[in-house]
Amino acid sequence: MSLNRILLIVSILLIAALTNTACLQQDSSLAAPKPVVTESRPAENTSLTNGTGKQIEAAQKIIGKSPAAVNGYNMLAAAYIRSARETGDFSLNSKAEAAVARALEIEPNNLNALKFRTSLNLTFHRFAEGRTMALDLLKNNPRDAFLYGALTDANVELGDYDEAVKAIQTMVDLKPDMTSYARVSYVRSLHGDPKGAIEAMDMAAKIADPADPEAQAWCLVHLGDEQFKAGKYDLAEQAYDRALQTFPDYYFALAGKGRARAAQNDLETAVKYLNESNNRVPNVENIIFLGDVYTLTGKPEEATKQYDLAEFIEGKFGNIDNRRLALLWADHDEKLDQALEIARHEHEIRQDIFTADILAWCLAKKGEFAEAKKVMAEALRLKTKEARFYYHAGMIEKGLGNKKGATQYLNLALQTNPAFDLLQAENARQVLPELR
Repeated sequence: MSLNRILLIVSILLIAALTNTACLQQDSSLAAPKPVVTESRPAENTSLTNGTGKQIEAAQKIIGKSPAAVNGYNMLAAAYIRSARETGDFSLNSKAEAAVARALEIEPNNLNALKFRTSLNLTFHRFAEGRTMALDLLKNNPRDAFLYGALTDANVELGDYDEAVKAIQTMVDLKPDMTSYARVSYVRSLHGDPKGAIEAMDMAAKIADPADPEAQAWCLVHLGDEQFKAGKYDLAEQAYDRALQTFPDYYFALAGKGRARAAQNDLETAVKYLNESNNRVPNVENIIFLGDVYTLTGKPEEATKQYDLAEFIEGKFGNIDNRRLALLWADHDEKLDQALEIARHEHEIRQDIFTADILAWCLAKKGEFAEAKKVMAEALRLKTKEARFYYHAGMIEKGLGNKKGATQYLNLALQTNPAFDLLQAENARQVLPELR
């Protein structure tokens, strides 16, 4: 479960559509990867930013020559979004939003600028607003594949999965490209079809634009993520290695490689790759994972530093999404009242399965097992093969005194992905003998 990912695929699709101004089988397991909010400073690897830096300069020159023309501002927004994606500097999205605002001042009905605004609404977690914009724009642009992709993403984040499936089916009918196949992969994963998810993401990687190695590497990373969730760590690592060959020093791929090494008990190498990734972009999910590795290797002080850093980063960008912070606190039995408050607030805004899972876990940690079980049913409603969900469900059943149900869920968690969480998986192994 990648809680720090948010709609990176939107920017890939939007930039492809605006700079370059077959249908899959019908089933309920279609469409949309949850890309990543990397709420952090820019990457230290400047080779990632040279291309987009030139694009930014070029757009600024165009604006300087024609300040009343909309195209320069759209080009600047595209360059900022791409740079944010490549470097992990989330603040660049705010600069993109300012460029879009200026474009719409000049030409309020400019379609490209409105697409950028739709995309950025999703990036900043304004999901309902983004969905409304996509629906409004589709009235006059009913065959625009990008808008169906944005609609898919918004519905996924809001927990309206039936509408998400409809939207992605239309998108892939209109434009069966990398961005639509990537969404197909994610929705198949959500609906408990890991094999189909892997096949679709593999296809996305194969048909990605060879002139955009970062987009291809992104697909390979998420192919690895799907393999990892299925407990196929060797195949996951192969995908991460391919991503690093395609786009050297890619921080997502370095982190994936670190997780795969840890899952195979090579903790020393895991620390190396995780640190390399975080030195480029200090991603909260990976910082916490590194803290867990330090905990397992008997370095509690180093682990605490990582958890404190994750809390600091989440606090700094908490106006966007604090769910990962709530999960961290619940996992460590810290600040449980605050964790529950965050989870309840997020659940009021969005009814997706990942938010429901975190709320259920926070309720369980507060001893409210009956309510936790009801909310956990929401998280399990798509039959997603998510080991973390099974673990939480098992611990909730244990709290209710249902040893049989707890045993079934905990075994299922470890069978699905024995390294779904380094510390919580170990806890599951310790709890199972007690239940017998």
